[in-house]
Amino acid sequence: MQKITRSVLIEKAEKLLNDGIVSRVLGWKNGDFSYDITPAIFTSADQMKKDFVYGDFCGANFSKYLVKETRKDEGKILVFLKPCDTYSFNQLLTEHRFDREKVYAVGIPCDGMIDINKIKLAVGDGIVSVDTDSEVIKVNTLYDGVKELAKNDLLLERCANCKSKKHVAFDELIGETGETLENNRFDQVAELEKMSADERFAFWQNELSRCIRCNACRDACPACTCEKCVFDNPNSGVENKSPANSFEEQMFHIIRAFHVAGRCTDCGECSRVCPQHIPLHLLNRKFIKDINEFYGEYQAGEEVGSRAPLVNYTKEDIEPIDAVNKGDK
Repeated sequence: MQKITRSVLIEKAEKLLNDGIVSRVLGWKNGDFSYDITPAIFTSADQMKKDFVYGDFCGANFSKYLVKETRKDEGKILVFLKPCDTYSFNQLLTEHRFDREKVYAVGIPCDGMIDINKIKLAVGDGIVSVDTDSEVIKVNTLYDGVKELAKNDLLLERCANCKSKKHVAFDELIGETGETLENNRFDQVAELEKMSADERFAFWQNELSRCIRCNACRDACPACTCEKCVFDNPNSGVENKSPANSFEEQMFHIIRAFHVAGRCTDCGECSRVCPQHIPLHLLNRKFIKDINEFYGEYQAGEEVGSRAPLVNYTKEDIEPIDAVNKGDK
């Protein structure tokens, strides 16, 4: 697969800006550290040459940012989309969440992004810099010098279990698009299903007990675009606050999981941004796995306008007794 460099993306953006096709670019810039990459808006090629970055820590799914950006009367925006991002892009279009005419989408290939949390787990604190130019990652640490790690062991979970290298939405491609992939993304869900009800409850109680209700998962999730979230409503009884008991912890994540069921593209942003490292994607994958088994294979965002099984009633819909007979998990 072609390796896309920073200079290639800047060159493409500069041409589109100079030709007047776009007025600004949604891209990446460094945060406090070189591995701390954050989305940013650029309005000129000079800005991009100064601050734009692209590399193995550019994992953010840009699709959701388009909801807000396309509401601005500032012309068309250029967005670079990795294959997995394009599924969220299509799903948001299906839900009429942004104006397609205000976006110029450039698809870029991706061979996987690195999870900084896996690096921290391997080398501890005090990371000075990370060199990702080869398959052996060199981590310069404050206390123990340079540590070498295998890149394949450091991929984001969604990249290690990548569902597709295929771009399903774009105006233009840089490099080549790929194909949907065989993967093992439901293996851990299957392991949870083998547990007893008490064991599963204990597993999720342990995971969700770490939740600090920072809302990072909700804010990053492309499927969470409600104008007013129920958890921001003081009259809802579940208003956003630090959890006082286990019930509040469970309610927040379970309600959110039901909210995105059938719409989640499995982009993994919820788990990627969670500061407590809760595997929130497993809740969503459970729903995806069940939908596939009960209604037939369905991938949210694969096509604009496709209706999820949960909102597309047919006379062949599975009934509760059918679910029991198939093995209620």
